[in-house]
Amino acid sequence: MDFIHNILALIITLGILITFHEFGHFWVARRCGVKVLRFSVGFGKPLFSWHDKQGTEYVIAALPLGGYVKMLDEREGKVPEELADQSFNRKSVGQRFAIVAAGPLANFLLAILAYWLIFVIGTQVPAPLVGKVESGSPAALAGLKQGDEILSVDGSNTPSWQEVGLGLLSRMGETTHITLNVQNEQDSYQRELNLTLTNFLANQEQPDPFGSLGISPWRPELAPVLGSIQASSAAQAAGLQPGDKVVGVNNLAISSWAALVKELQANPNKLINLTIEREGQRLPIAITPGVRVQDDGSEVGFIGAGVEVPEWPAELLREQRFGPVDSLVRASQKTVEMSWLTLNSIGKMVTGLISPTNLSGPITIARVASDSARSGWESFISFLAYVSISLGILNLLPIPVLDGGHLLFYAVEAIRGKPVTEAVQEAATRVGVLMLGSLMLLAFYFDLMRL
Repeated sequence: MDFIHNILALIITLGILITFHEFGHFWVARRCGVKVLRFSVGFGKPLFSWHDKQGTEYVIAALPLGGYVKMLDEREGKVPEELADQSFNRKSVGQRFAIVAAGPLANFLLAILAYWLIFVIGTQVPAPLVGKVESGSPAALAGLKQGDEILSVDGSNTPSWQEVGLGLLSRMGETTHITLNVQNEQDSYQRELNLTLTNFLANQEQPDPFGSLGISPWRPELAPVLGSIQASSAAQAAGLQPGDKVVGVNNLAISSWAALVKELQANPNKLINLTIEREGQRLPIAITPGVRVQDDGSEVGFIGAGVEVPEWPAELLREQRFGPVDSLVRASQKTVEMSWLTLNSIGKMVTGLISPTNLSGPITIARVASDSARSGWESFISFLAYVSISLGILNLLPIPVLDGGHLLFYAVEAIRGKPVTEAVQEAATRVGVLMLGSLMLLAFYFDLMRL
């Protein structure tokens, strides 16, 4: 079931992104007087197709990993003389540049629209309140304390942990100082802290900015109350139900979810006796936890039950809701910030400051899209915006076969006053295909390693 959910999430995510990207090319091509022959979302065999009054064929194809807009072009076949002025190659270098650039720009516009929607509708996010600070960690040495709320990172406001994380991730691979503005829940004044970092998060396969600083976000204490029961799990077989509170394991009193998990993990494939509270009554439950193998080869027990998530204290929630115009400004700023973070990360990856294992392909996109969809509309739309920005940045890289490669050729043509020769373009395209293919294989390999 998870596999099907992941595939559907991937198709929906890529479908939206590809449609926006190709529509950018399509819309500007039409405005420049270029005849569009086909607008395809996906590659391969068409599943659905139809034509409009101008003769453009619209296609939804079987392989949803890309798309294209096919335009009339004399370089790709003979064009009737009466349609020659509608050929892409007959347009000025400025018009061709605009048509090609419109695809990535459409992805940035999609991101702005997504963030605008989030800001207008409004959300409530937990305040970035520090839970624990490890002794001797960079955070502890800087003076960060339990109960501190992080108000800003390097001058940028941080109403949630997401903003804190993004501020820290922008310093990946650097030896630097990071300035935090914090306020403790017991004080009325703000403090400025300076963290000294050396090769921050460099070469980490799964960067953990909070753990690397020695801090963990504050969370409400989790009671040992079951919130969800997985199908065909040990919990379901034993008759456990959502809302059951576990108060004992093998006559050992249990008062927290962490204590319950610890006992279950310590008894893989062993019969244990739970004591639960259900509707005011205490009931004995015999259960045998399943076995899960950890990365280090050790075995731990699990029963296939999730915790009932408690409500967040109202005083620790921060509401983010703005008017339509203010939301547009903030959405544009957010898109610029995320674009710079993405471009900066690519640069650090190329120079070796960031591990290439951070590359993600379709498998990771599918999993994250599925998880974000389960987490709610805001999480999914935010993820969609980020991937759209990444797609826009990727397509603007000056690699032949990508939009950025074509834009580079047009820029050279504008400077020289004549096009780059076909031989040079063909040779560059072969190199570009090799580079892009290698990058895709590498991302796919790291996807498989994450599984």
